Amino acid sequence: MLRAKTLVSIGVECKDVAVTTEPRPPRALARVLFSPWAITVAFVAVHAWLIQDAWKWKPQIFGDVGLYEWWVRNGISTGHWPVFDESWVYPVGALLAITPPAWFSQTPDGYAWVWLSLVTALDAVATVFLVRARPRGPLGAWFWLIFLLALGPIFLGRLDGVIAPVILLALVISARHPAVAMTLATLGAWIKIAPGAAAVAIAATARSWTGFARHVVLPGAVVSVLVIGWALVMGSGSRVLDVFGEQSDRALQVEAVGATPFLLMGLNNPEYDPVWNDVIYTYEILGAAPGALAEALDIALPLVVLLLAALAWFAVRRRPERAHDVLLLVAAAELLALIVFNKVGSPQFIAWIGPPVAVAIALYGGGTAAARRTWLPPALGMLVTAYLTYLIFPVRYGEFLGGFQYMIVVGAVRNGLLVALLLGAIVRLVQIAVASPHREAEPVPEPAAAPALQKEQDDT
Repeated sequence: MLRAKTLVSIGVECKDVAVTTEPRPPRALARVLFSPWAITVAFVAVHAWLIQDAWKWKPQIFGDVGLYEWWVRNGISTGHWPVFDESWVYPVGALLAITPPAWFSQTPDGYAWVWLSLVTALDAVATVFLVRARPRGPLGAWFWLIFLLALGPIFLGRLDGVIAPVILLALVISARHPAVAMTLATLGAWIKIAPGAAAVAIAATARSWTGFARHVVLPGAVVSVLVIGWALVMGSGSRVLDVFGEQSDRALQVEAVGATPFLLMGLNNPEYDPVWNDVIYTYEILGAAPGALAEALDIALPLVVLLLAALAWFAVRRRPERAHDVLLLVAAAELLALIVFNKVGSPQFIAWIGPPVAVAIALYGGGTAAARRTWLPPALGMLVTAYLTYLIFPVRYGEFLGGFQYMIVVGAVRNGLLVALLLGAIVRLVQIAVASPHREAEPVPEPAAAPALQKEQDDT
């Protein structure tokens, strides 16, 4: 009996030693990295680097910003505005984004600096909301910053730098405040169409007709009526809707996913060399086959968007407890589809696909292990996609246009990853839709230290 008590005592003591001597540096490191101060320092460092890099590549990055300034200065001085007085490539709401920098600057460089400040401020607001998301907001914020760093400065010099934070913010708040999220997504879509994908995701995952009416139709209609009414009062007439047909006459842009086969064939066939379009200032692939594909993509894009929305609607009807997970998946799929099935393939479009992954890392249900299984592969794939985009533009754009073999391969790999990411999102949506709750794999239990770590994250 004495021996047994001694062995039990020794066992307890050994257990205590094992617990007290457990390595703590990973938890301590996570506690530091996930603190608001660390994320703030990282945000400042990443954006300082991106702004510095933007000025390094000034002609490539700020070309569109120069156009924004010209449109606004001309409107202020002559009263002749895009949409109000002539057709425009952007929705009328874009004027709300490009006009304010002209109020606070008098020179092109001054306009560019105010523009950069605007984009950085919007991104800061979205990142704050992302950090505050539970259960893994700080981790999602780290992904978002690393994604932007990998993508490089191209989004800073485009309207995409404005709408990417809008998409991020709308998705972060969509679970608790769907009507506000729909308002933001609709307003973003009137600046540039991409946030409309978030609006479609919110609409497709509404769990009741009452919720659909209150949280989707009403806020979307109010924003659209206000924007269209403003344009009509200013004299736009039917031009306020011209943007929806503005891209129909464009050829296949050289960076588009659909251009990849022709670029690969162009390694041995000069017929598919990029051609400069001096009207819209971009490079395109011309010819009968590229033209036919461009026309087919015009039809395929809206069909794919509708099919993805239908799949999401079906998944939510089958699995209402997974509604927000489905929303994040379909938002990612819709945004990827807007790139994969688009005959326009500008590099800044890649900024669209970071927000749904960042938000999913922060909010996806089923525990950390389930989120990791679902979102770690696409997160890594998107980081690689972003960096390859940076190599294509602005770093090696001359070699890419010149048909250098290694850069054509880089472009093909980047576009192949976009297709793979889209297919992966669709497969996961189908898995959720067809699985019964009791048949779906149970979440893998978290290690014993995880609850304490989560508490530390919550305390931050």
